[in-house]
Amino acid sequence: MNKCEFIDFMVDAGVLTFGDFTTKSGRKTPYFVNTGNYKTGKHISTLGDFYAGCVKNSGELFDALYGPAYKGITLAAATASSLFRCYGTDIPYFFNRKEEKDHGEGGSLIGYRPKDGDRIVIIEDVVTAGTAVRESLQLLTSVADVKVNALFVSVDRMERGTGTRSTLDELKDEFGINVYSIINASDIIDSMPAGDERIGKMEKYLEEYGAR
Repeated sequence: MNKCEFIDFMVDAGVLTFGDFTTKSGRKTPYFVNTGNYKTGKHISTLGDFYAGCVKNSGELFDALYGPAYKGITLAAATASSLFRCYGTDIPYFFNRKEEKDHGEGGSLIGYRPKDGDRIVIIEDVVTAGTAVRESLQLLTSVADVKVNALFVSVDRMERGTGTRSTLDELKDEFGINVYSIINASDIIDSMPAGDERIGKMEKYLEEYGAR
């Protein structure tokens, strides 16, 4: 599966759309990625295959997958399933709940229980400001002495973070995390036919908000 196939898949699923949108940061963007529109068995199975391929191609060594609530829950489960089905790699996964329970199994984590020395990778959809990732790192290191090796996302929007560099580069430098994406904004532009008016809009957006 190549990058163009993933882009077509997102468009067909209604996850990647084009138009006039406003991000949480207030930026006016000509495209939007909403992974909440994956809603069938075929969608989630195919998505898991793309993530699993990205994980395997990275060469990262790890002991468990972590998916931040809420969208990351499905992504981590789908990736773990595809890693086993496609590559025979049986890796545990876990996720958090927003509200910590004081009954039943209790705690804020569900699934695998991380232990000291574990190498963890985070499975996310799209990272904008990096707030959710920083919250995940704080949570993970509070429950065990773990090392978060990598972050996997579906789309790198290639936008600057708090400074002139991208949010993903900031996370890499700040926490020593390797960051991988299935595609980035340039891949989306490259997939468009010559003369498509969306190319100019996306290039203009990156000129204004893109990382340097």
